[in-house]
Amino acid sequence: MNVSSQVIEIIAEQALLEPSDVHEGHTLEDLGIDSLGLVESIFAIEEGFDISVPFNANDPTASEFDISSVGAIIKAVEQLVKDQS
Repeated sequence: MNVSSQVIEIIAEQALLEPSDVHEGHTLEDLGIDSLGLVESIFAIEEGFDISVPFNANDPTASEFDISSVGAIIKAVEQLVKDQS
């Protein structure tokens, strides 16, 4: 499974949606994911990819990890995975 589909699967699970209903242009807000769901998604992403996400749960906008859309999250995870190898 590639990074994109795995991230979409994690986000879909948090949003209680099918992965096919989650698209890169969606924001987490579009999908009904609140701040707690966001934190749970970040934990699931860290666990799923064995990476450490530079994420400030108290101020997501101050983070280097772009959560503006599903596509942005995928790109950020791809970069973290690449940096780790």
